Amino acid sequence: MKKLFIILIFTSLAVFAKAQTSFSFMEVNHVRTATPGLFTNSNKLTICLDSLAANGYVFPLAGAKVISPYGGKRSHTGADVKTCAKDTIRCAFDGVVRMAKPYAAYGNVIVVRHACGLETVYSHNFENFVQSGDTVKAGHPIGLTGRTGRATTEHLHLEVRLNGQHFNPDMVFNCSTGELRHGTLKCTKQGKGVTVKAVKH
Repeated sequence: MKKLFIILIFTSLAVFAKAQTSFSFMEVNHVRTATPGLFTNSNKLTICLDSLAANGYVFPLAGAKVISPYGGKRSHTGADVKTCAKDTIRCAFDGVVRMAKPYAAYGNVIVVRHACGLETVYSHNFENFVQSGDTVKAGHPIGLTGRTGRATTEHLHLEVRLNGQHFNPDMVFNCSTGELRHGTLKCTKQGKGVTVKAVKH
């Protein structure tokens, strides 16, 4: 009886630990993937940027200069920011690392899922310091800038995604000054896509 009780305790602990840090095969291996349960009860989601600031925020690359903005003729999915080679990349907000591996044109990439539903993506890294399942805090060093994947110079390719859909990171933070924006993001799921609109208070 005692032996059975001990086995049950260890089994319960193992299941609990797995529930806290485990992701599906798709989540661990692909940048664009939906977040389970994010739009289960409604096709609308509101994210208050000021509440993110209250919980901690650090621009991923202090003093960086934007060398290629979001969008444009190349339909750029993020903003490229640059300081110097092998500079320290820091996590923008508290979260859990969903993906950390080499991935096609992204090179060494890190995807962090945040409690509000947002995901931040950091790519072309020379080195990743974290792995899938790691809990990270705002300001936590997660890697070094590099030029892995499809890149012509050492820099950080920074994306913001919601339910797998990328949108302009400048809606969340001012990529030129590193400051977090104020206001609210109104997010609406339409089919497999998501539209995000910034609303100032």
